[in-house]
Amino acid sequence: MSIRFGWPTMILLGAVGGLLAVGALLYTHNTNRTNHTSLSESAKKVSSVAAAASPFQGTRRYVGTVEPWVEAKIGPQLVSAYVDTVLVRPGATVKHNDVIATLDCRDTSARSKQVAAEARAVDALSTAAANEASRIASLLKGNNVSQNEVDIKQADAASKEAQVAALRAQLASTTLQVDDCVLRAPFDGEVAERFMDPGAFVRPGSAIATVIDRHLVRIAVDVPEEDFDAVAPTTQVSIHLLSTGRDLTATISRRAPAADRGTRTAHIEIDVEDSERVIPVWTTAEISLEVGKPVAASAIPLSAASVHGSKASIFLAQGDRAHLDVVNVIGERGGTLYLDPKALAPGTQVVSEGRTVLSDGDAIAATQAKWSPE
Repeated sequence: MSIRFGWPTMILLGAVGGLLAVGALLYTHNTNRTNHTSLSESAKKVSSVAAAASPFQGTRRYVGTVEPWVEAKIGPQLVSAYVDTVLVRPGATVKHNDVIATLDCRDTSARSKQVAAEARAVDALSTAAANEASRIASLLKGNNVSQNEVDIKQADAASKEAQVAALRAQLASTTLQVDDCVLRAPFDGEVAERFMDPGAFVRPGSAIATVIDRHLVRIAVDVPEEDFDAVAPTTQVSIHLLSTGRDLTATISRRAPAADRGTRTAHIEIDVEDSERVIPVWTTAEISLEVGKPVAASAIPLSAASVHGSKASIFLAQGDRAHLDVVNVIGERGGTLYLDPKALAPGTQVVSEGRTVLSDGDAIAATQAKWSPE
């Protein structure tokens, strides 16, 4: 007896067979594409550079201030008065004795004239008293006057002379006050600041304007006490002016013989010729100088190491494996790290990029990159 299937059953069986065939095909395809190697065992792509033989010499960097050679704040020293005129603005060039400003000193001028008149009057009286005392003294020989009368006249003449001297001293004082009402430039220079306008009231010690002399500028720097020997006078330094971007070379001009009690820093000054007056003062200057003698070192990029104190952790690219190593640090400059050449020989491949995902002994696929010390 044979089993016969109808068309619906045959269609259903065919569909099931097709689904099984497609499933088998997908399973085979997926099995062939599966990576049977664990991620920890796969090679990690990194970049490496060769350690370069490069001598290292220690450097020091300081921040200083550019100061004018001479600076003067112009204002009254003796009188209090209202400002009458201010004749300069910042940037103006002045010569020695040029008028900077004037004060309204009519009262002081009147007092000076009064004292001068009093001095002339007392001087006349003193002359008359001296002549009278001389005449009376001549009568003493004929016994026409007594010695007491002569002494009185001579004392009166001396008193008048003393009054004249006192008035002359007072006149000199009022004359100084009158002169103080006209404020002049104490030297050739430029006006850096203007603090007062006409109508302002000023007192002794008040500043109306500031005059500076920039034919020579000073760079003032305070350095740590442990660098005292490194900043001896005549030591050559490199200077970078932040205000203009200009780079200069100069020598240390002077060094204070003592450190500041509070900060324990030593003060040094560097004179820079500026005949064209192009360096702005009260700006920032960066000073750098080399210290000690050059020593042999192996240089690598700073980004290729993790520095902790005097030690640096690096990964060496040895064949297809990365090996962690710890090396003594000799110094650092810019983006370059200098290591002990006895522990890291020049030419050794060091992982520069990708080291943050590495562990000691990881498999790597290193691409060598070109690099040279700064």
